[in-house]
Amino acid sequence: MKNITTKQFQLLTDHQTVWDLLVACYAKNGVKAPFFEYALTSAWMDKRYLYLDRLWFDKDRAVGFVFYEAPCTDIHFCLRHGYEMLADEMIEYASMHMPGNDEEKALIFRPEQKALMEAAEKSGYRQNFVCENYVIDLGSATLNTPLPDGYHFVDPARVDPVKLAVCTWKGFDHEDEGAFEDWEAADPGTPWNPQKAYQGIISNLMAPPPHATYGYDVIIANEQDEYVCYSGMWWVPENKLAYMEPLCTVPAYRGRGLASAALSRHYSKMKELGAECMTGGEDDFYRRIGYNRKEPLFGWKKA
Repeated sequence: MKNITTKQFQLLTDHQTVWDLLVACYAKNGVKAPFFEYALTSAWMDKRYLYLDRLWFDKDRAVGFVFYEAPCTDIHFCLRHGYEMLADEMIEYASMHMPGNDEEKALIFRPEQKALMEAAEKSGYRQNFVCENYVIDLGSATLNTPLPDGYHFVDPARVDPVKLAVCTWKGFDHEDEGAFEDWEAADPGTPWNPQKAYQGIISNLMAPPPHATYGYDVIIANEQDEYVCYSGMWWVPENKLAYMEPLCTVPAYRGRGLASAALSRHYSKMKELGAECMTGGEDDFYRRIGYNRKEPLFGWKKA
């Protein structure tokens, strides 16, 4: 098509373009918009190769995107319906220019991405593995785990960012790497600066994503008001999608039903808003508490 152009992804100019493309193509491609943004604004993503991500445009309209998440050798795709003729070109670009050699690189497809899988097969790729993530259809299944005695939900509008950072540090087992950094000044004579502390937490752990919906997060505290469980929530009303990320419980409080209670609270709130699907993860924990469907990701590698 003569109007098709490409450009390399630029964080400060293209982020909103990518979000809008993923939202618009969700039904036909299955790529959830928060999937890319959550990684992009998280400390664990290797951002050195973002310049290799590529966008395809029809005039000023974004119609395709090749990108990585984590690891950077897992390559993902979004292709707008009606532009399947670009599939061969996108697969060729991913094969030739995205991070990793033929042994390392995996092309990751959703079940809806038939044209891309056909193009990958023509280029010598074959399905190599499958990953499955649990989701719950809010109209056909229920989560109803109550909050255990001795705990309470924290008002999302009154969250203490330092306490939340401590919770996620412990909840994602970073204590194996050392204790949470003391954000107070090293010099005992220097007063503690909350703004500096908050900026330090954000720069070292996670930058606030532009489309995050923090008002729907669920945080659970104990009787001492220490945060012990955290579940984030991205509400994408255009897709009727409740994207849960991240979820963690402080190790000393695991096995008490806190994560189940947090997800049950999400379920109630998001169903009221009109959500039809809420995401989970790969762990069998999600099935045990009531998640009722699996969504596969197909990993293709060079034969």
